[in-house]
Amino acid sequence: MVWDYLPLILKGMLLTVEVALLSLLIAVALGILGALAKLSRSRVARAAAGVYSTLIRGIPDLVLMTVIFFGGQVLVNRIGELFGWEYIDVNPFTAGVLTIGFIFGAYMTETFRGGILAVPRGEIEAGFAFGMTPLQVFVRITFPAMMRHALPGFGNNWLVLAKTTALVSVIGLHDMVYNAAVAGGSTRQPFTFYLVVAALFLLITAVSDVGLRRLNKTFSAGVRRA
Repeated sequence: MVWDYLPLILKGMLLTVEVALLSLLIAVALGILGALAKLSRSRVARAAAGVYSTLIRGIPDLVLMTVIFFGGQVLVNRIGELFGWEYIDVNPFTAGVLTIGFIFGAYMTETFRGGILAVPRGEIEAGFAFGMTPLQVFVRITFPAMMRHALPGFGNNWLVLAKTTALVSVIGLHDMVYNAAVAGGSTRQPFTFYLVVAALFLLITAVSDVGLRRLNKTFSAGVRRA
């Protein structure tokens, strides 16, 4: 019975991985911007980043997912009415990726901020002394050194993000959780199919753990261990 629905669940797994990876890109971009804003000299930037990270981390992910998807759809169509647009149906895939990326951008902000603070100030000042621009200093000095310190938190955020993709099933996206629910309802064996989904999530996290170990080895090159 499971074998009959396995292709459907594996198709959902592929969609789950796509959502997770695209969400991660958005989260990393927002996290770097948020960390730089929190460490900037601008009070406005620090305040905006502080409100973002505090507010998002304080609201449950499921609540944010439903509010952004359904509320965002209403908002977009209200704006569309002003310009005479036809009804706009927000794509669940797009909404899911943007929402998860937006949520974990707040967690990445704190992770990267801690990583940047751990970089010796002398290394950054040395870059400026050699005539590097702020962008060159960040790309060549700050970012590589920051990642070594931020990787443990980054890895943890990624693993939680990958599992959080299960929430996209509530907005109608046909991920593996949604497909497992369909298969379980059709066969009246929900436990069996959710067990398969649990095993597939474990597979994703296991592969991720191997990749994170290699990343840690790469960014720790040349660092002596006590």
